[in-house]
Amino acid sequence: MVVCGDDGLAYRLAAELRGVHGERVTLVVPPDGRTARPAVVGRARAASAALLDRVVGAAVGRGGGGPNGPHGGGGTAGTGGNGANGNRADGERVLEAAELTEAVLAEAGVERATALALVHDDDETNIRAALTARRLNPRLRLVLRLYNRRLGQHIEELLDQAAALALGDGSSAGADASTTVLSDAHTAAPALAAAAVAGTTKVVQTDSLLLRAVERPPSAGGQAPGGLCTLALLSPTGPGTAGADGPGGGAEQEPRLLPDDEEVRRAAGRAAVVLEQVSAASGGAASATAGRGVGGVPPLASLFSRRLRWSLAGLVACVVGLAVALCVVTRIPVLSAFYLTLLDLFAIDDPAIGAPLGRQVLQLLSGLVGLLLLPVLLAAVLEALGTFRTASALRKPPRGLGGHVVLLGLGKIGTRVLTRLRELGVAVVCVESDPEARGLAAARRLRVPVVLGDVTQEGVLEAAKIHRASALLAVTSADTTNLEAVLYARSVRPDLRVVLRLYDDDFATAVYRTLRAAHPRASTRSRSVSHLAAPAFAGAMLGRRVLGAIPVERRVLLFASVDVAGHPELEGRTVAQAFRAGAWRVLALEGRAEAGADHVLADGDRVVVAATRRGLAELG
Repeated sequence: MVVCGDDGLAYRLAAELRGVHGERVTLVVPPDGRTARPAVVGRARAASAALLDRVVGAAVGRGGGGPNGPHGGGGTAGTGGNGANGNRADGERVLEAAELTEAVLAEAGVERATALALVHDDDETNIRAALTARRLNPRLRLVLRLYNRRLGQHIEELLDQAAALALGDGSSAGADASTTVLSDAHTAAPALAAAAVAGTTKVVQTDSLLLRAVERPPSAGGQAPGGLCTLALLSPTGPGTAGADGPGGGAEQEPRLLPDDEEVRRAAGRAAVVLEQVSAASGGAASATAGRGVGGVPPLASLFSRRLRWSLAGLVACVVGLAVALCVVTRIPVLSAFYLTLLDLFAIDDPAIGAPLGRQVLQLLSGLVGLLLLPVLLAAVLEALGTFRTASALRKPPRGLGGHVVLLGLGKIGTRVLTRLRELGVAVVCVESDPEARGLAAARRLRVPVVLGDVTQEGVLEAAKIHRASALLAVTSADTTNLEAVLYARSVRPDLRVVLRLYDDDFATAVYRTLRAAHPRASTRSRSVSHLAAPAFAGAMLGRRVLGAIPVERRVLLFASVDVAGHPELEGRTVAQAFRAGAWRVLALEGRAEAGADHVLADGDRVVVAATRRGLAELG
């Protein structure tokens, strides 16, 4: 496996492949001085090395080969003519190269590799390297990190077509030269949005189902009522425990993933994460949101304020009353009465000289109403023009807004999270310091209020109505900014639900534990995007379709789509039998959501499974 990247996702992905799936990995990164975020990448590199240390030690105990074993190799790869420096550390080969040239990819072993992941933060860099790699090795399985999903679909088709033409001579037997385009922002957005909306609720969408994992308090029967199955038993000491990966973690503090029924019954005093079906994906919240008129064109009623609408209604009532009175006084037909009233109203020259006194009084009253109508009509025109003018501008939070989610940051992650929240029908107020941020266009299109300003400055969060918000979701690119905003928001609302996007996973663990200890009655969640996205990228490199990942305390549970054919653990077994406690559980049969537990899985079926990292590796 070859991984090329310039941020923490590359190191996390390499550690995932090496530590969980036991793959030989070559990691290609820029020199330390040219990384996009050198300090954070350095911490990610250290975390990756620490994980590899533990894994290699375990592998040596199993006889699987350490740094000098079959998966490793000591010494230095040396410096070639391509300008790439290589070395091997903890069984992982690392190359440093400023650019992904053809020579660098060749030295990384792309011509002999099974899969290549291009996870640079720049789409153009990944596309250029993918075209070169496909030419070097038509059999290569490619995984690209692209933010532009529409472009990604075209790139997938182009690279797959190139592989098919190159292998069209019949030598493609057994080759899996597929191309998969993923976005770390799109992968992590559902978990971040769900955590902001419902605390510990996680949402996973399949082709035919919309599922959510809900944390339930301890119950006498173990499994919470109404759930499809129990996904995890939480730590006995509560969700604030760091677990085995945190300081002081121990086996007794870890959550138990995918327990069997007997274990669930024995653990009656522990909270559980239960899977529930929300609705069919085709009838999701997106269509409901669209039905409410959320879009670029405002509804007609929003063109005029409520006060102006009441003024217009009052004037219409006056006109009708005057017309009826004229009809009664002068005994003329109703239509003629309305016509004369409108003439008087608009001061058209038709004086009632010689007419009865009642007619003359009514004409004067009509003229007076006409004078009142002129400023109202002018105000209506100006307000309508202003509404159309500001339809493409940023909206301000309305005065009576409450129960909304305050979203900090409209970068790549923030834009995906905003879209997901609006699909769920959640009211959002965004805060962004950069007036040129890429997410501002999405905010205008969705007509979401935006506060432009530095969140660390006084008054910015107040302008976003933080004191009446239900949750704060901080997803800016700076960890310290997110933390500072959360601490200030907690000083305003100690019970506020907060979700932080923190780049460094160890830092996220420390912040999570400290905030939980300081505010035990408030919901606190810290999430690392690379931690959430790495399993999906690793699954794609191994030829698996990972649908999503949900965090369970500091561990991750994966949802994947798996072909039954060729899996003795699945083929020929019923849905109930295709289950291994602590490893995987079959949740649904794609295309047949009503399949029961007694359905026998056969060749041609594709199932949705919940699995641990190691369980999914064993299924592969």
